[in-house]
Amino acid sequence: MQAEIVIRALSALAQEHRLAAFRLLVQAGEEGIAAGALAEKLEVPASSMSFHLAQLANAGLVSQRRESRSIIYSADYSAMNGLMEYLTENCCGGIPCGQETTCNSEAKRRTA
Repeated sequence: MQAEIVIRALSALAQEHRLAAFRLLVQAGEEGIAAGALAEKLEVPASSMSFHLAQLANAGLVSQRRESRSIIYSADYSAMNGLMEYLTENCCGGIPCGQETTCNSEAKRRTA
């Protein structure tokens, strides 16, 4: 993943309502959530929610589809996983982390 893509994604998430919306979309799964329902849950005006969702979409973190009169947003799990991989690729002294591996920088400092 390129640094500029990571910066765009982190910038999009560095706002309270966008972070909360993204977390709700991650929880919702592939079904996603309508923009209006997200605005209601987060108690944000619909126009503001549209702006925040556009920022997340521009960063590649969410996708959208139209269902009847609603726009349904879904988290892009591939983008989310790519971001997480980028952020953790150098943890554990460059050793790839797996499910059975946890990053424990304190333990590494004591053994170094």
